[in-house]
Amino acid sequence: MPSTLDHVFAALADPTRRAILARLAEGEASVTELAEPFEMSLPAVSKHIKVLERAGLISRGRDAQFRPCRLEPEALKEAAGWLAFYRRFWGGSLDRLAAYLEDEEEAGP
Repeated sequence: MPSTLDHVFAALADPTRRAILARLAEGEASVTELAEPFEMSLPAVSKHIKVLERAGLISRGRDAQFRPCRLEPEALKEAAGWLAFYRRFWGGSLDRLAAYLEDEEEAGP
């Protein structure tokens, strides 16, 4: 069973979905408004939105007939935490590599 993190990274893997999230970072929008910059059908954009909803990255409200989409940044916190762990890991590894190379350079041939 895929985790929330799996859904988030799968959703973020697509440039169209990342563009939709970037637009929603500016404020809520309708599906029609979100579809405007893309050369694809409204049903295709709706599929992207469903992937983002399933990942918990966006939500859809209800205001009469208007169903605005909103960014839900909480889902990104788990992904950011996962990435931060590996950033620290690789940062430490690169620091150790740099120190090793400096030691080797100082020791000379």
